[in-house]
Amino acid sequence: MASTLDTAMSSPQSLRGLTNQLVDVRRHADRLRKLSDGCLQSAACDLRESFARADTPLATVTEGLGLSVEALRRTVGVELYDVQLMASLATSLGNVAEMQTGEGKTFSVAPAAILSALRGNAVHVATPNVYLAERDYALLRPVFEVLGISAGLIGDSNAAPAAKKAAYDCEVTYATGFDLGFDYLRDQAARQTTTHSSLGVELLKKLRGETMAGRSTIQRGHPMAIVDEIDHVLLDDAGSPLILCDAPHGNAEDAEACQLARRLVDGSLVDGLVNGEHFHLQMTGTVSLTESGNQRIHAHDVSIPVKKLLRPWSEYVQQAIRARFCFQRDVHYVLDKQQIQIVDGSTGRIFSDRTWSEGLHQAIEAKEGLAVSSERSVMAQVTRQRYFRIYRKLAGMTGTAVGCEAEFRKIYNLKIWEIPRRKPCQRKLYPPRAFANVEAKYTAIAEDASAMHRTGRPILIGTSTIVESELMAALLRQRRLPFQLLNGRQDAEEAAVIAEAGKKSAITIATNMAGRGTDIRLDQDVKSLGGLHVIVAAPNELQRVDRQLIGRCARQGDEGSAQTFVSADDDLIRIHGPWLERPLRNCADRHGELQIDISQRLRKVQQLVERKQSSARLQLMQQDLARESLFSRLADHL
Repeated sequence: MASTLDTAMSSPQSLRGLTNQLVDVRRHADRLRKLSDGCLQSAACDLRESFARADTPLATVTEGLGLSVEALRRTVGVELYDVQLMASLATSLGNVAEMQTGEGKTFSVAPAAILSALRGNAVHVATPNVYLAERDYALLRPVFEVLGISAGLIGDSNAAPAAKKAAYDCEVTYATGFDLGFDYLRDQAARQTTTHSSLGVELLKKLRGETMAGRSTIQRGHPMAIVDEIDHVLLDDAGSPLILCDAPHGNAEDAEACQLARRLVDGSLVDGLVNGEHFHLQMTGTVSLTESGNQRIHAHDVSIPVKKLLRPWSEYVQQAIRARFCFQRDVHYVLDKQQIQIVDGSTGRIFSDRTWSEGLHQAIEAKEGLAVSSERSVMAQVTRQRYFRIYRKLAGMTGTAVGCEAEFRKIYNLKIWEIPRRKPCQRKLYPPRAFANVEAKYTAIAEDASAMHRTGRPILIGTSTIVESELMAALLRQRRLPFQLLNGRQDAEEAAVIAEAGKKSAITIATNMAGRGTDIRLDQDVKSLGGLHVIVAAPNELQRVDRQLIGRCARQGDEGSAQTFVSADDDLIRIHGPWLERPLRNCADRHGELQIDISQRLRKVQQLVERKQSSARLQLMQQDLARESLFSRLADHL
């Protein structure tokens, strides 16, 4: 049954009309200032009883927000702005609040979580990475506790089940979206094991009055999720399913097949495979063998280890082709202690506990000359789309939701509510600069950074890959410019490095999404110099990622500027916009630069990629739902 609040605020327009309501929130918070902590907690208990009634009047929500405002003030010294309270309300009602970068999303989550807890609904606060989960939990835990609300943290994916249960038993639980999904899969795997136990065991226990000591699952339900950086968690990360596998067991039995496929592809075997003659490689990474290719891989001089194959021989060859031509070290993965570690394509973050499936990981190990590990057996899997649709109420915040309205609505039934800026934006966005090749582009970036550095303005250079970040670092070293390099290898230090990016004369090189969620505070004298200048060293496939990077400057009414650099060699052009490649190369001046604005053309290429990725995510979810429906029917039949 919908509450008075839910009915009164069923559209974004109603949010903008809440000025009077927010005045009432302030008045109530002021009345609470004179209360002791004990009395404040008693007021929270009284509100729990009010929320327990079938109908929730706006006055009760006003009191809940007032409690949140006062709890934040007295525990962490934060006075919420009206725009933060508006975001809290939008989120508590099950919407996506688009709140611009630097406007204070972290503290806006607290009132929404408090309102959910006071209503008797536990809430999972999902973050993009462990650092943000740990940071926000430590920061906001006193706020919850002063109101008698318990808070927990899933900071370690490999923590003991008992420790995780204790965290999930709390009213507010902080965790990464990644860990929430995998704990759900662990519960599913545990249920399958229980289902396959002896028939009648559970029934006999109930008849005898024997009860289990606590629940058998790690999680205890899915009432509400508040997702920080919701576009990243629910869209960008949703291009591949979460797959729970068992632990690896030594070297692979089919290692010989992986090595043979590698030799066919890398030319170490006489008369190896030739692109265009024996196989075709699509821009999407799809590989198809020609008739000539099939004949070559089955020729008499190819000793296929038939008894060791785990899949058709042609699939080993196709994965070896993908490993050779589609996956590059320090772009898609890094080597650490003789192990492959995957690099997140949109953030540059390195994951030591993830592996590629269907033999791709083993093909890359063979390519790098490493011992080929055994493939992990799949125990359970789920798409992020299906997992987050399990929650009775889903909401979140981000600075870049606009443009994704259709997918949020179709997949998650979420509306986007734009929260106004607290202060007018002072950002200067310069037209993109385009170049014939990557060398000319990076030379121009280094010269631009050098000139800006002499003025004392801080500079943040965002690159797409680790390789690009280190190339940029080498050029700055040649010019004897001091800089900080952050490219996904220093995960524990990244927030501290990013936080210092606003100091006078600072130059910071970082993969595009490094330090996301960390505030860059400007030195006082930097503000008078024009603020932070952001250089987008290569446009991302997604406009939203570029917007997030550009959003690091000119926060909260500060001055700042940004500019994008692009070349014909960039992946966005080479893979997704090849029709732009020739004009970029042929129309450049003697310095390798085009003297035209190509921003509209870039936007069209990015929009094309976004549509393709959105369609792929929808198809992935539909396949997952169909698979789950089939398994359910089979289980009912058995």
